[in-house]
Amino acid sequence: MSNTSRIAKNTIALYFRQILIMLVSLYTSRVVLASLGVVDYGIYSAIGGFVAMFSIMSGSMAVAVSRFITIEIGYGDKNKMQLIFSTSVIIQFFMAVSVVVIAEVVGVWFLNAKMVIPAQRVSVANFVFQCSLVTFVVNLLSVPYNAVIIAHEKMSAFAYISILEVILKLGLAFLLNISPFDKLAVYAALLCLIAVMIRLVYGIYCKFNFSETKFKFVFEIRIIKNMFAFIGWAFIGNGVVVLKDQGINVLMNLFCGPIVNAARGISMQVNAAVYSFVQNFMTAVNPQITKNYAIKNLETMHSLVIRSAKFGFFIMMLLVVPLCANINYILGIWLVEVPAHTANFIVFMLVYSLFGSLSQPLLTGILAEGKIKWYEIALGIAYSMNFVAVYVLLKAGLIVELVFVINIIFDFFVFAILLYQSKKKYSLSLQMFFIKTLVPCFFVFLLSCLIVFILPLKNAENLWRFILDSLIIVAINSALVLFIGMNKGERFYIKNLVFNKIGGVRK
Repeated sequence: MSNTSRIAKNTIALYFRQILIMLVSLYTSRVVLASLGVVDYGIYSAIGGFVAMFSIMSGSMAVAVSRFITIEIGYGDKNKMQLIFSTSVIIQFFMAVSVVVIAEVVGVWFLNAKMVIPAQRVSVANFVFQCSLVTFVVNLLSVPYNAVIIAHEKMSAFAYISILEVILKLGLAFLLNISPFDKLAVYAALLCLIAVMIRLVYGIYCKFNFSETKFKFVFEIRIIKNMFAFIGWAFIGNGVVVLKDQGINVLMNLFCGPIVNAARGISMQVNAAVYSFVQNFMTAVNPQITKNYAIKNLETMHSLVIRSAKFGFFIMMLLVVPLCANINYILGIWLVEVPAHTANFIVFMLVYSLFGSLSQPLLTGILAEGKIKWYEIALGIAYSMNFVAVYVLLKAGLIVELVFVINIIFDFFVFAILLYQSKKKYSLSLQMFFIKTLVPCFFVFLLSCLIVFILPLKNAENLWRFILDSLIIVAINSALVLFIGMNKGERFYIKNLVFNKIGGVRK
């Protein structure tokens, strides 16, 4: 199967998965927010964000396992793949034990002594914390299995298992609505149970489909040394990313309270749903970038990086512009009660992710090269300064929307770091990336915003007007992307991609 065919097949499987998840998430979010109320929803978002800070340990491991297994697939060494998998499972187990110990000591103290939670909800908040911790540990232990699926490019597995996941979450929404017990406690417990069930399903799938996932209690010092040399620096980078994302969530709780956490939680959910379309595309492309680097096919690798950055940006733009143009109407028909700041948070978050989509292929190339020390140090400095700037802003009592503006500003610094490292690590032509990706992306985006601003295509007042405006915006943007944003070769590439998708569906 050609690279284009494989990417097309994997992309359509992941898009099927995401559309299913998104539709269910829209419904369950409405039911959950209405059942819990704004304050309890904010409490769950704040506690979930705090527990997620411990992903400083797991995130670097996920990157390492995926990178090393994908490289070995490129080499075709089955025994080495099994050694890497077994080693990563052992490391994840000890990481899980460490997370539990630290969370039970530091986390419980911080929750009860520092976080802003109504006095009558503290006991339930502690139960939610324990459920969130169990959920986190379960997902932590799933990292090696998910990494193997992605490395083998078996994206259809995610689509099939997601059918079970969305059915379970629909059941959660139904039970939450009729439960006579404390709804926040029930919500946390049921999410924990779903995480355990999905973890078991992924484990069973991997056991029967990938021989390297048959666990062997083995340690090979050379593999551990290589993995920890990579993980050590990835740990720093992942740590500051967690500090920026979840640490800022905690700061917002401390300075602004749970209602602002509820607004940020909703905005993050909307952003995750939209950005996942880019993420799914990149999940299909990433193994190809890494494998082409492994076999030193840099010309194909560079082409994949440049094209996937552009395509990812345009995929995101097609969704972001109509959403932002009618965000108040969307929130009005989606949620029973809309927390203050939600609309502004969503717009800023989507713009942040739109520009961030350009960074993902560059980062994949850097991780494929493997020597990430100076990139992670630079990333650590940039995001640490971002966190401090947000703290100063909130401490000064300025409007909370400025948090997102600061994030966007610092993300441009990170993008510049990625460009420099890409040129240094795998000889990417910055001039080519600027001409073929950045110029058309920014020009098309600015032109799209100008057209939407001039024409009466925003702030819809009824459903039919919203549908009509959105279709017109998508049609205009699609034309801009095809005839201004892409060259003749890329239009031909898209045509082949579409035909391959259709062929994949027929098969």
